[in-house]
Amino acid sequence: MRGVVKKFPNTYASNGVDFTLESGKIHSLLGENGAGKTTLMRILSGSYAPDAGEIRITGKRVVFHSPRDALDHGIGMIHQHFQLVENFTVTENISLGMPTDVHLDMGALEKQVREFSDRYGLSIDSRAHIRDLSVGQQQRVEILRMLFRRVNILIMDEPTAVLSPQEITRLFATMRRIRDEGRSIVFITHKLEEVVEISDTITILRRGKVVRTVHPDHLSGWGRGAGTELARMMVGREVIFEIQREPVKTETVLLEVENLSVKGDLGEPAVSNLSFSIRKGEVFSVLCFAGNGQRALVEALMGLRPVETGRILFKGRPISESYKKIAYVPEDRTGRGSIADMSILENFILTRTNRFKKGPLLQWRRARDTARKLAAAHKIAASGLDMKAGQLSGGNLQKLILAREFSRKSSFLIAEQPTRGLDIGATEEIWQSLLKQRIGGAVMLVSGDIREVLSLSDTILVLFRGGIMDILSTDDENCRDKIGPLMAGVKSSR
Repeated sequence: MRGVVKKFPNTYASNGVDFTLESGKIHSLLGENGAGKTTLMRILSGSYAPDAGEIRITGKRVVFHSPRDALDHGIGMIHQHFQLVENFTVTENISLGMPTDVHLDMGALEKQVREFSDRYGLSIDSRAHIRDLSVGQQQRVEILRMLFRRVNILIMDEPTAVLSPQEITRLFATMRRIRDEGRSIVFITHKLEEVVEISDTITILRRGKVVRTVHPDHLSGWGRGAGTELARMMVGREVIFEIQREPVKTETVLLEVENLSVKGDLGEPAVSNLSFSIRKGEVFSVLCFAGNGQRALVEALMGLRPVETGRILFKGRPISESYKKIAYVPEDRTGRGSIADMSILENFILTRTNRFKKGPLLQWRRARDTARKLAAAHKIAASGLDMKAGQLSGGNLQKLILAREFSRKSSFLIAEQPTRGLDIGATEEIWQSLLKQRIGGAVMLVSGDIREVLSLSDTILVLFRGGIMDILSTDDENCRDKIGPLMAGVKSSR
């Protein structure tokens, strides 16, 4: 890619970018939220047309008018939000969009899917329905679908964001197998340790321009040293990896959960007989891998899912009396945390309309002034407050939701995966904000990121298959060693 330019209203997502991808290499793209990583790859995969610049494949200039054109040239992209039909089987999803005669031999296709799955170590049941698969398994289906189309360039946008450590290890093994066949992978992520582990080449973008392209062995050491150097190039400043958390002592209980049981989407037990309490002044974390009941738990707390048995009290009263007083950052930022077709301004006031009301009318000027200050304070990259929320990058949309909920100054905040998809600089700022939120109130943090939970928490509840494995204090010097096995469902024999 040479001199690639893509301009959106009042902002350049790509501003003269040069990007070279070699055969049989894993090439990582790093950058802050809004740096232009996804835009650049959407151009390469045919979703966007560049305003200037050119693309050459094996030396020949190409022009893509659609993702189909890119696929015909062996380029496929797996997006952050999977493009699968939940009611279809794995094989049916893979068959979608494939050139075919009038009759499709599903039996033969299922056999081919099984062969590809075994070849790349993906372990996918070709007849399983997407709705019954875990997030990690669904991602493997997306990879399988692209491999089935014989892509030579596979673009993966934040593929590890919702995976457990075991699933990430499996994904990296698949990526290496693909690379060793001579295919190329573009890996977009914010996780610096993963970049150092898996990359052959790393390109850092900042504000739509290339800052530097490096090889991992040219960085100053491996592990933390290399990560620190990459973070500095991404953000343009030193980044603090360890956050200082002052201890808070309090006995006042804000939230109390007693013998809570909740059913899942298909009527199965999602959480069973949970009891815990959250005290004023603490960060209380629910730590688990995806699919262990955390979503059902939070939805029950917020009145979005019926309680089967048990009760939930907030400040000693039924929580149903206090839903509007609780700040909530949902895991699903596009489906539940925002409305894509509404403006940034409208999304800013979705949960705060009462603050800007005067009689039956909204005070739009005051709302706009407040939203403008919040956008600036949280460094949301957007062309203006009238821009549609759906046009924001995933990280900037997350910042919008966090800014809105932080500004409510609620005494209780529930934050699900608050830093997922955020760069290291934004993550540092969000961590500081979460610690401020516990002053005079409390935070319930739901995360699968062990480092994040250990950095922020006073108390950690480890959840596995809807049940409590243990509740730990981070004052326990053995806390770090205990939580790994507990997350995998293994209790200590001691």
